Amino acid sequence: MRADRESPPHLHLLAKAPLAGQAKTRLIPLLGAEGAAKAHAELVHHCVANACGALPPAQVTLWTALDHDHPLFIELRDRVGLTLQAQPDGDLGARIRHALISTPGPAMVMGSDCPGITCELISSCIKQLATHDVVILPAEDGGYGLIGMRHDYPALFEAIPWGTHRVLATTRYRIEAAGLNAAYPATIWDMDRPEDWQRWKALPTSR
Repeated sequence: MRADRESPPHLHLLAKAPLAGQAKTRLIPLLGAEGAAKAHAELVHHCVANACGALPPAQVTLWTALDHDHPLFIELRDRVGLTLQAQPDGDLGARIRHALISTPGPAMVMGSDCPGITCELISSCIKQLATHDVVILPAEDGGYGLIGMRHDYPALFEAIPWGTHRVLATTRYRIEAAGLNAAYPATIWDMDRPEDWQRWKALPTSR
C-alpha cells in the first residue's frame, strides 16, 4: 500500500476524569481512593505529553468520560491546544470505532493507562500505518494499548470479549480473516494493579 505522506493520522486518546473511587480503582489498596485518582491524572498528563510530542496538538483529540468538564481536561485543552470530545455510550469497541471514524483519513486510538507508549513508539506506529492496514501495540495482559487503521473495519470491534485476555487474539483472527496486513511494533503493559504502578515508578522516565 502506498504511504500517504500528506495525511498524517489523527490520534484519539480515551480517558476518564480522575474521580476518587471511579478511576484506577485497582490501585486503591496501594494508594487509597484519592491517591489512585491522582495517579490516574498523572497518567493522563503523561499520555497527552507523549501524544503531542509525536503529533501536533491539532491532530490529537482527547475523548472524555465520567465528568466531561473536569478541570484536568479543561487545563489540558487550554495549555496544550488539543480537542476535547465526550465519549459516546456503548461498549469499548463502539467507543474506539466511533473515535476512529470521527476524523477523515487514517487514525489511531490509545488509552491513558499504558505509560510505555512513548512519543517514539507513537511515531513508530505512525510510520507503520503508512504501509499497513492496521497497526496494534499488543499488551502483556492479552489486550492492546493502541490500534490504528487506514480505513473503517467494523469487524475488529464487534463482539470482542473486552476486558479479557482474549481481546488481542480475537482481533488478530478478525484481521487475518479480512485479509488485512497488520504491524505489531512492540508489546506494552497496562497500568492496572499496584505492582504495575511500582513497576512504572521504578523507571527513570517516570520521575
